[in-house]
Amino acid sequence: MRVVVQKNKSEIRELIETVGSAVIIAAFIMIFIARAYTVNGESMMPTLHHGERLLVDKISYRFIEPARGEIIVFKYPADPSEQFIKRVIGVPGDTVAVVQGTVYVNNQPIAEDYISARPRIGFAPQVVPENTYFVLGDNRNNSEDSRFSRVGFVPRELIVGRAVWRYWPLTRISIMQRPDVFEEIQ
Repeated sequence: MRVVVQKNKSEIRELIETVGSAVIIAAFIMIFIARAYTVNGESMMPTLHHGERLLVDKISYRFIEPARGEIIVFKYPADPSEQFIKRVIGVPGDTVAVVQGTVYVNNQPIAEDYISARPRIGFAPQVVPENTYFVLGDNRNNSEDSRFSRVGFVPRELIVGRAVWRYWPLTRISIMQRPDVFEEIQ
């Protein structure tokens, strides 16, 4: 009978292996699955406030398309090193317009109870091009969004992910719900 004696790993080596494994797992999650995001600015008020922290799902849009009403994070088309957060209003093929303070999708007015105020700046009716999305901030009068040429229709490849969960501040923890009004749009 042969007895194999296993040498004990040093505590330092175990610590390095544990920390290294944790870093690799965290990097994998951040790159492929989800990422923490801090809201910067007030363009999504009253839904989201400056400084709030969100978990952004980066994997589901690999399998499904963004839907109307979802809050997304995307790379700013004018400077892809910056990221914006807005609500998807129109998907490819939709006709979108903002007329006299009312948002229309496919000629249907949207009853928006989640916005801070009716938009003062309009948008002439246009069809959302293939592989792009029309996005607006919930603070319509303080939002650089698809109504403006520096953002325009957001290309699908610039979308980072979908906001799924607000985890900070603790008093406002919530799952990001899609407003019911978007269920009715044809």
